[in-house]
Amino acid sequence: MNAFPTSASADAERPAGHRTVTPSADPANPPMSAVGTARTRVEGPGKVTGSVRYAADEPMQDLAFGWVVTSTVTRGRIRDIDISAVEGMPGVLGVIDHRNAPRLNLEAGSFFGPDGGMHLLQNDEVPHSGRPIALVVAETMEQARSAAAALRVTYDEEPHDVNFSLEHPAARPATSFFGEDATVGDVDAELAASAVVVDERYRTPEEHGAAMEPHSATAWWEDERLQVIDSNQGPFLVAMTVATLFSLDPAQVRVRAPHVGGGFGSKSAGCGPQLVLAVMATTTLGRPVRVTLTRSQVFQTVSMRPATDQRVRIGADADGRLRAIDHASAFEVSELADYLENCTELSNTLYAASAIRTRRTAVPVDILPPYSVRGPGATPGSFALESAMDEVAERLRMDPLELRLRNEPTVGPVSGLPFSRRNLVACLREGARRFGWVTRDHRPRTRREGRLLVGTGMAATSFGAGALPSSASITAETDGTFTVAIGASDIGTGARTALSAVAAEALRVDPEQIRLLIADSDLGPAWSAGGSRGTTSWSWAITEAAAELRSQLGDATLPLTVSFDTTESLGELPPMERHSYSAVFSEVTVDPATGEVRVRRLLGMFAVGRVINPLLARSQLVGGMIMGLSMALHEEGVRDPATGRHVNADFAGYHIAAHADVPDIEADFVPDYEPGDPSGIKGVGEIGTVGTAAAIANAVWHATGLRQRTLPIRLDRVLEERVGAENSATRCDLR
Repeated sequence: MNAFPTSASADAERPAGHRTVTPSADPANPPMSAVGTARTRVEGPGKVTGSVRYAADEPMQDLAFGWVVTSTVTRGRIRDIDISAVEGMPGVLGVIDHRNAPRLNLEAGSFFGPDGGMHLLQNDEVPHSGRPIALVVAETMEQARSAAAALRVTYDEEPHDVNFSLEHPAARPATSFFGEDATVGDVDAELAASAVVVDERYRTPEEHGAAMEPHSATAWWEDERLQVIDSNQGPFLVAMTVATLFSLDPAQVRVRAPHVGGGFGSKSAGCGPQLVLAVMATTTLGRPVRVTLTRSQVFQTVSMRPATDQRVRIGADADGRLRAIDHASAFEVSELADYLENCTELSNTLYAASAIRTRRTAVPVDILPPYSVRGPGATPGSFALESAMDEVAERLRMDPLELRLRNEPTVGPVSGLPFSRRNLVACLREGARRFGWVTRDHRPRTRREGRLLVGTGMAATSFGAGALPSSASITAETDGTFTVAIGASDIGTGARTALSAVAAEALRVDPEQIRLLIADSDLGPAWSAGGSRGTTSWSWAITEAAAELRSQLGDATLPLTVSFDTTESLGELPPMERHSYSAVFSEVTVDPATGEVRVRRLLGMFAVGRVINPLLARSQLVGGMIMGLSMALHEEGVRDPATGRHVNADFAGYHIAAHADVPDIEADFVPDYEPGDPSGIKGVGEIGTVGTAAAIANAVWHATGLRQRTLPIRLDRVLEERVGAENSATRCDLR
């Protein structure tokens, strides 16, 4: 059974059987050079010259514009929406709200199940601040914006709760989308028998994807078929969601996302509000409608990484052998939709320990539904686990690198499954060599440069690898070229360039002979650009289709098209733990007078399978490390407890790393190969982010001798820790 529905035409082109491609006998020397060669992006010239069109750029005849009106209260009901002042304004075509909006299928949901976050304009309820409550449509964007500002809305406001914490009275066990909570061995007994026990709390705030391109969608009906151009991370899955949400036949819906200006997970949660509202408007008004969110509206209406509150207990013997890992993680969710921020993932797989226990807790509060942001679960979970590991090393007076090497598992510590390939040790050793770790004095606050304190830190991490069902079609053309069609999405990662290389290698031709068609739901089922599984999933489908095509070419009449769906191939894989690995090393300076932290150096060594394009892969990993730096020092979604509203819903208040914050960053690879994959590759999109914040926080401890357990590491937090430590020392002296 396929994981995705397929059209009749796709089934007609699909061969009766399938053939799994066997990797090259010598993975280090593949038969073609397209994979492993640094090539610039095929769409690069178009992007730098401005000729590439994003979702809000596509020209369209008779286009109308919708402007979103969002709630100014956090919880309550809409008493009235008075449109009288708007109806006569220039260019206004209509106002859509809960009284006249098309009815949606309330069973429709996201990848995780029913998602009330997409059920817009269906009733008078206001479940969170910034909830879209109306759409004003006009001939021009300026007219729509002016009319939206004139719309008068009154509410019956109700008490709200946005105060998240591990001890919240509404806390409940999280829904287990990815396996159950783990219990291996007797954690309490092992902790009691440990020579050293770390028991600390670690907190991370709400974080937003902050992609450069705001969300935008254009929708129109053409020959009784809904056409959509949207900024999203997976056109096929979005098309299926739209069809379900609006009770349409999937064949009636076509979604395209030709170029996407970043996503980081914020464009992967089912349908964004811009798309739901654009489809409502075109269905109601009968003409093309474009809805583009403002930057503030992106913060208010698009999913974010939830805040987390984690307690980690680690027990170790005097020689550094871990006896117990106990990781309890809480995260905020919305009453509208369930979600799992799987912060305990790394605690289940990264280190050997006699006993491991993990628990995940969801805390419902009055916020918009959270969803994946780059490295979901693993990123905040890594900050907690790797900070705690550093604290174990501190108390044992042991090199943090040696502590990690000493606890390398041979099989999955919780699952008991073999690793498909585990190259963490190579990342740790090579990273330490390049960084000059051997010269480090492991005592904190020992290195100064003038008034500045200097410290170094490191973190290890993993991120789940693998592929998900996808289909691809390849046509051998009469002119000797090949047309490769797959519903992939390029969200700025260089997917077009990478997939062209994969296809060229699989077909044993030059990349210039490949014509790639992507980002269109009509191209068939394909996984999204998410979970670091996009390129892996798409490459598998292309490689299999290419093998089938080559087997049929011979004296075949051209053009010849072959299609392949990987669902069956993936089902034949043996159960194993499949991960990418990395080790991140950082150097920071801290000004003890101001609390300012600056990152000087970041070095990451990565085991990410066979690298398709070193230029693109390094770009992804460096970008991920910059995002981790931003998480460590800057990013923090803040809500006013009194109003429940965002107080920094723009790039002026929500700080992200800028050029001046980005230090000397080096990302490189250790030789690696994924034996379960025809191309031997793994994803690189997220693992660069996962361990970086912990490496920086550990370096701040090494510089100051003060532990930062709450992100971001703001100036005031550094100063408060210093003052607290000084006061504690004074009290000790007095006693």
